[in-house]
Amino acid sequence: MPVNPMDLVAVRGVSFAYHGTPVLTGIDLAIKEGDFLAIIGPNGSGKTTLVKIILGLLQPTEGRVELLGAPPGDLADRSGIGYVPQKATHIDPLFPASAEEVVAMALLAAGRAGRGGGRGRVVRALRAVGMADFARWPVGHLSGGQQQRVFIARALVTSPRILFLDEPTTGVDAETQAAFYDMLRRLNRDEGLTIVLITHDYGIVNKHVTSVACLNQRLAYHGSHAEFCRSDVFRAMVERGDHFISHEH
Repeated sequence: MPVNPMDLVAVRGVSFAYHGTPVLTGIDLAIKEGDFLAIIGPNGSGKTTLVKIILGLLQPTEGRVELLGAPPGDLADRSGIGYVPQKATHIDPLFPASAEEVVAMALLAAGRAGRGGGRGRVVRALRAVGMADFARWPVGHLSGGQQQRVFIARALVTSPRILFLDEPTTGVDAETQAAFYDMLRRLNRDEGLTIVLITHDYGIVNKHVTSVACLNQRLAYHGSHAEFCRSDVFRAMVERGDHFISHEH
């Protein structure tokens, strides 16, 4: 199947097994520029595994992936990709770095720290996530929600085309979650950032996303959010009372 040039990610026939146990089977998925995609599904459904395969952190048993037009392992410059993994904010309260230093580390990793405007890039990234006033704060002294915003800024400072987030609001209260997803919606809508979000918070985030991928080893649904809310997959989830589904849509 040919890859659409507008696809930032193309997953074709991907399967993955761990010690012989199938985790993903026959996944076909395309993520287009400007998408805000929620990947949902029960625990153990393969969501994190799929994202790690897209990023090249795991190799599929079968199939192929293209990320920004190339196999993930062939990308010489990964600055176009932002990634915030699970438990990114589980850090030592005594960790001796400020919020701005944590963000600047991404420029160091990308080899951009010595280029002009590095400080300005850090400030803009922190401002984009509402954390400019906390730039000098020790990151270990920030709340969980604030730390998460700092790690989003760290992912944004290299100006990525696509941002991957894996369960970014675990352990964060509902009010903070709502504000966090409002921020992501703004980055997607106003800044044009493509976002891929693994989440169990579907009841909160569903008003923001443009598309949904429902995964449970196989891809049960992938399409627009509006069509998902009318789908048999959605109705079956509601009838089962799946905790990540909201009746508000």
